[in-house]
Amino acid sequence: MNSKFIKVHQIKNRARYKLQILKEKFIDEDILKSYFKDIKEINDIRINKKAYSIIFDVSNDIFNKIEEKLENISLDNLLKSVTSNSNSVCVSCIGEEKPSIKGTLIASSALALERVTTNNTLKAGLTTLACTPLLIDGTKELFKEGLTSHVLEAGAVAISIFRKDYLAANSTNAMLELGEYIEETTVHKSDDLLKELAKPNIEEAWIEKRVDGKVSEVLVKTEDIKIGDIVIVGAGNTVAIDGHIIDGAGTINQVSMTGEATPIAKYRGDKVLSGTIVEEGRFRIWAEHVGANTATQRIKHYIENSLNEKSSAQLKANKLADKLVPVTLGLASAAYIFTKDFERVASVLQADYSCALKLATPVAFKSTISKAGHSGIMIKGAKSIEALASADTFVFDKTGTLTSGELEVISVDSYDKNWTEEKLLNLTASTEEHYFHPVAEAVVKAAKERGFVHMHHEEVEFIVAHGVKTEIKGKAVIIGSRHFLEDDEKIDFKPYKKEIEESLKKCDTLLYVAYDGKLLGTIGLSDEIRSNTKDAIKKLKSLGVKNIVMLTGDIKEKALKVAEELGIDEVRAELLPQEKADIVKELMDEGRKVAFIGDGINDAPALISSHVGISMSKGADIAKATADISLLKDDIMAVVEAKEYANKTMSLINTNFNATVGINSGILAGATFGLFSPITTAILHNGTTIALLFNSIKGVNLARK
Repeated sequence: MNSKFIKVHQIKNRARYKLQILKEKFIDEDILKSYFKDIKEINDIRINKKAYSIIFDVSNDIFNKIEEKLENISLDNLLKSVTSNSNSVCVSCIGEEKPSIKGTLIASSALALERVTTNNTLKAGLTTLACTPLLIDGTKELFKEGLTSHVLEAGAVAISIFRKDYLAANSTNAMLELGEYIEETTVHKSDDLLKELAKPNIEEAWIEKRVDGKVSEVLVKTEDIKIGDIVIVGAGNTVAIDGHIIDGAGTINQVSMTGEATPIAKYRGDKVLSGTIVEEGRFRIWAEHVGANTATQRIKHYIENSLNEKSSAQLKANKLADKLVPVTLGLASAAYIFTKDFERVASVLQADYSCALKLATPVAFKSTISKAGHSGIMIKGAKSIEALASADTFVFDKTGTLTSGELEVISVDSYDKNWTEEKLLNLTASTEEHYFHPVAEAVVKAAKERGFVHMHHEEVEFIVAHGVKTEIKGKAVIIGSRHFLEDDEKIDFKPYKKEIEESLKKCDTLLYVAYDGKLLGTIGLSDEIRSNTKDAIKKLKSLGVKNIVMLTGDIKEKALKVAEELGIDEVRAELLPQEKADIVKELMDEGRKVAFIGDGINDAPALISSHVGISMSKGADIAKATADISLLKDDIMAVVEAKEYANKTMSLINTNFNATVGINSGILAGATFGLFSPITTAILHNGTTIALLFNSIKGVNLARK
């Protein structure tokens, strides 16, 4: 049985498969369909994400080809298929081809020549020739899609030619061509704004390889880099993977990924993202995420989702535009019945709502997604913006979200009068400095701040999820959790019961240190509340959030104290990790629109369950994969920025929508009552559409102090 798919059912021209990759929430259906585009015999593909199934209807027995593709399916290959079949993926109003001004030039030339020509036969020939593409497209669309705005426009031009009003026909045609060119250019630009975020793939990188017993630097293809490889990146080079620095110091320009304009100093233990550029220094980086799992590849996938996804606001606009076409046609018919004036009919047919309604909304969404992306806020699509704008309840997981996610040494308590606090800290840091564990990093940092003096020790043994062991001067040093020291290593804690209780009052977590078979002391650590958390919560409330909820495993008294300090409305304390998703569902059942903000592996169910999930930058990969919005900068204010972007985008879309309906209704009424000629109507209609498109692509800007 293939682990990637299972054939569930097959008849002559149809087969259904269970597909493992469909269990990933962020797999886009259009991208998945485009993966099979090269198999011409496939007539139709249907996908049921809830059942993880994909059904193929085919014209010939080509299931071997399909199964071969299914065997090779991966996120990497899906992204490659998007690149090779991009026209099928982008469902915006234009394709991947650049807009052509050819039609505008032909229509404008016909208008100019018709004005200086006195021969009516020549005028008729020039006009008909220039308008033929519009008339043909309109006829095709009539039979293929029924009555659309394009059909009405073609009808208006045809009526003008029939009436021998060549000025009206050519002017209208020229305005339509110019309007279409500007519309296509605007929408194309909105797609380009997004595609700017999809940085070109880094094709090669230097890694360390052991050859004949010696370590050498070898240039390899980035697709050949594996997790755990040591990647070498020098000044001027782009980082090809996500990982941690194990050696080196310097500065890295992260503007392409986080929006931070100033290069950031990086040292041993710091995390680096693919797509960022080393400005100074040289780094040895341990590869943590490679290939399709790197930040740049995840961004590419976000972008493809963004180009594909239709929001409910967009669907509403499209539905209204389609409903209003018969209204326009009905008014044109009424105008002819009562006036027998074909010029008035032509004017009415020009006044259509479709373009502005259908184009302005997706352009506004794409503009926002692009701007947010440049600020380090990756939004998966229009639906995520809509959901965030309507969210009235923000649920924060405390650790790593309201807090910095970085432990700090709060206290050092020696239980032996022969050991000072500084000596106890130096002993612990000397033993822990070889590891990237958050506790170890916090201890080493604190020791360096207090003038670290290294203490010589033997080889260190690291016991996963427990602690470390070594020897100094032939005596055992044991550092770790209480369970590790007391239960596993049989260190006697009874004499220090009172001291331990006092130490626990000062911090969240205690690190226990034993030497020569005795408990030497403890180091207290806490995850500090972010300095701007209180301001962020206050700002969210000013943006219309009615309820802020904090989830934590802390004891209730401690949690309530933090909540009071930060201005949090509701606290759920002493929680088990699996209870978070249940609380989110409970809040949603109460009728609240819930945004969940988290960063851990155990946050993934809550991120999926909520109306909109936001993952913090230091979060686990599963949290980022399941979130609707992923933050690339470690700043809780980015949550506020995301909410601001969402609110302002929906406000802009509503303004555009109301303006479109109001202005075009006025134009339509004027044309119906004979106030506007076909030329005037075409200018007003297209001018309105273009203005609204430019307003959408300008998008929203956030005020910064």
